[in-house]
Amino acid sequence: MKILVDADACPVVRIVEGIAEKHSIPVTLLCDTNHVLESDYSEIQIIGAGADAVDFVLVNQYGNGDIAVTQDYGLAAMALGKGGYAIHQSGRWYTDVNIDQMLMERHLNKKARRSKGKNHLKGPAKRTQEDDARFTESFERMLSMAVKKQGNREQ
Repeated sequence: MKILVDADACPVVRIVEGIAEKHSIPVTLLCDTNHVLESDYSEIQIIGAGADAVDFVLVNQYGNGDIAVTQDYGLAAMALGKGGYAIHQSGRWYTDVNIDQMLMERHLNKKARRSKGKNHLKGPAKRTQEDDARFTESFERMLSMAVKKQGNREQ
């Protein structure tokens, strides 16, 4: 098992690393050439710029039982399709039950923005300590579940 982080502008990288290190689970941070990352724990992969370049590299390295940390619904859907887990930086889990609805909502929202001529949205609200606490609790639950399932498969 490994954790792969779509690290372009990801606010939870240090939280993921801290929890992963506590459990001795390897982490790979993937980002494009527009971002600079440093880590004492994770492997860092800098991917050439290009639409979805990081996403395609991440999903190609992703395997059954791995965890993806991403805010990209399409990437999350591909990760789930490979038999793993995916979590949003908000702490929300992507699942086989909710991913189709999330992709449809994204599509409909994009369509609505285009019809109104609004292609740029206001950025997200400033991240709070409560956001970090919510992500931490949710990620630890996901990691514990994944480790337990992996242990059951190995027996």
